[in-house]
Amino acid sequence: MRRRIKTLLMLLAMLPMTLAAQENHQLEVGKNLDIFNTLYSNLDLFYVDTLNPKTTMTAAINGMLRSLDPYTEYYPEEDTKKLQMMLTGKYAGVGALIKYHLGKKRVVIDEPYEGMPAAEVGLRKGDIILSIDDTTMVDRQVGDVSSRLRGDAGTSFVVKVKRPSTGKEMKFKITRRNIQLPVLPYYGMRPGNIGYINLNQFTEGCAKEVRRAYIDLKNQGAKALIFDLRGNGGGSEMEAVDIVNLWVPQEQMVVENRGKVRQANRVYKTRLEPVDTIMPMVVLVNGETASASEITSGALQDLDRAVILGTRTYGKGLVQVPMDLPYNANVKITTAHYYIPSGRCIQAIKYKQGRSNERIADSLTTVFYTRNGREVRDGGGIKPDIEVKSDTMPNIVYYLSAAGVDSTEVMFDFVVDYLDHHPTIAPAKDFHLTEADWQTFRQRVIDSGFTYDPVSQKQFSELVKTAKFEGYYDDAREAFDALEKKLKHNVASDLDKHRAIIQQTLELDIIAAYYYQKGSLEAGLDYDNQLKEAERILNNPDEYQRILQPAKQKN
Repeated sequence: MRRRIKTLLMLLAMLPMTLAAQENHQLEVGKNLDIFNTLYSNLDLFYVDTLNPKTTMTAAINGMLRSLDPYTEYYPEEDTKKLQMMLTGKYAGVGALIKYHLGKKRVVIDEPYEGMPAAEVGLRKGDIILSIDDTTMVDRQVGDVSSRLRGDAGTSFVVKVKRPSTGKEMKFKITRRNIQLPVLPYYGMRPGNIGYINLNQFTEGCAKEVRRAYIDLKNQGAKALIFDLRGNGGGSEMEAVDIVNLWVPQEQMVVENRGKVRQANRVYKTRLEPVDTIMPMVVLVNGETASASEITSGALQDLDRAVILGTRTYGKGLVQVPMDLPYNANVKITTAHYYIPSGRCIQAIKYKQGRSNERIADSLTTVFYTRNGREVRDGGGIKPDIEVKSDTMPNIVYYLSAAGVDSTEVMFDFVVDYLDHHPTIAPAKDFHLTEADWQTFRQRVIDSGFTYDPVSQKQFSELVKTAKFEGYYDDAREAFDALEKKLKHNVASDLDKHRAIIQQTLELDIIAAYYYQKGSLEAGLDYDNQLKEAERILNNPDEYQRILQPAKQKN
């Protein structure tokens, strides 16, 4: 009783201090709002040019939010559709990726989505967008063209394109409709009765899609599962809980939100009976696995329900909530940190108001324990149980698939020409270029004058300029000449040296044009070293179980 009374007296003693702090905080808020209002009034009255209130205020709001964290964002009325698309994965448009072609200096169709309006009317990869209705799209940037392609569902427009393979100008009438970005671009069976599911975003309803795919794989005979969350930037927290629920029992805590106000605090538990609690699973992750993806992979790790394989995840342990503002504006506010079943928060960066942000050092992280007693740590994302780095891409492949110094896009253009000469190709998993195809591509690259690594050449030029300015160049001319020769690639030799991965990239790009993202993903799995390691582990039950045991029990 004495202890309780003592505690109560301490709390009562602290109450005036707390109230005083709150009053002082409110006073500071009121004072600074008054300063801001007065400042803007003076600017509006005396500034030499007429202010645009919308532009000026939006800049002020964004400046304030930049001092917090990158996830707290303001959406004026005209941008609220962006927020809705992010939350739902839906937008009204034609369903196609577009890009700016550096060689043609025009916006072109890059990838129509399967079953969407652009693909249905016959638009193809490489088509140059000339006009939309009566408005020319020549000399326009991607953002402008994209905004013209989007609009209200049910509205129609005429797009005029030029097909580069024939030079013909063509018109297509397209009716916009609600586009649901594919959340499950591919799932299917792998050798050894292993199922594979690729999930690329946590939008509304994705848990039902994963459930449907998983049950289908079980019906096809799947005895183990690879769940691919690489490159998945997250989304809905509730969808993450429902996905975890597929493989863990009802009433299991998956994630807890803890914020400054009581309304931000919430515990999410699984609500339904699971589909399967024993099937061996490997979850693939990488540095772009974030947010809801980390809740999913982290919870499955903490509950020892799956082996996590790949590279360390992004480390986003913050929760955002969208809120309505006057005049149809919105704001997405960071309201809480989240904590997964072991009790850890995996947030990697400490965001400080008005100061530089700090990444939490591994040495400062705290040890937590999984259900089986394995050590895991907070801070810095989810560390995989098995670290397997992804295949590295040679520089020549990066520049071939993007753009060279001379603004040639030789790989993109080769694919476009290939489509014109091949109405059909073999099934995605069986397709390969012929030797003649490769030689044709190789020669086109050489003839185009393709070069790469312009950064090295630029740095070298700066070094020469500095050396001349400081008077060292003449004495070191021979060394500079030798270095310049070494910085120049032998493109023909490099094409032969890296043929396997260049041809693989080229084939996957062609497959995507015929079989869309689904086909490209299916074909690409055969080259995936992380997936191969996941399959190896799932084919070795003893090793799989050993990974999920504490270190002291593994010896």
